[in-house]
Amino acid sequence: MKIRRPRLPRTLTGRRRLVQGVMAGCVLALLPATWLYVSTAGRLHTVTDVPRTDVAVVFGAGLWDGEPSPYLAHRLDAAAKLYRAGRIKVVLVTGDNSTKDYDEPDAMRTYLTKHGVPAGRIVSDYAGFDTWDSCVRAKKIFGVDRAVLISQGFHIRRAVALCEAAGVTSYGVGVDDKHDVTWYYGGTREVFAAGKAALDVVFEPNPQFLGKKEPGVADALAAAPR
Repeated sequence: MKIRRPRLPRTLTGRRRLVQGVMAGCVLALLPATWLYVSTAGRLHTVTDVPRTDVAVVFGAGLWDGEPSPYLAHRLDAAAKLYRAGRIKVVLVTGDNSTKDYDEPDAMRTYLTKHGVPAGRIVSDYAGFDTWDSCVRAKKIFGVDRAVLISQGFHIRRAVALCEAAGVTSYGVGVDDKHDVTWYYGGTREVFAAGKAALDVVFEPNPQFLGKKEPGVADALAAAPR
């Protein structure tokens, strides 16, 4: 069977329209990413200048043999540093625990306790299956109204935009990492993830798992030193 290759337009007008169509497609594809940059202007900080906030949210980023991946460890290091500096009081760790043998929140909790954060100041969200789910659950399940969000630089704008849309006043701390293959993959992935983020904001889908309200954050704050 002979496969026909697509033919380019033969006329100058046809080629011009083709180029215009391609350019329009590129613009449309980049609109969500542009929205993320515009909507999060002024919301990104470092661990030294982020506003003092009761709660920090750390998003899961994978496990290696049951331990936090290097990228996740760097997020947790930033949270521990903020806690030791007195800039936050409670850490909400949100990640994937969809199977018995894969538990991001517990691994994150163990890591934080080893780095100076008391267990009583750590609250676990076991159904943070993606960024939107984590943001919605932080607001609706754990009652978080204001938070410092911690992630890698390529992801933090999306996290801030989605949590703001979910009703959480958010300040982002983008953790620096070596610009390796994983970093560039993450940055490329964000171009496409921005489109899903825009759809999440427009349609506000329910998380994969919502459940009943949990008092963990409120209890941890009540027990924290004044």
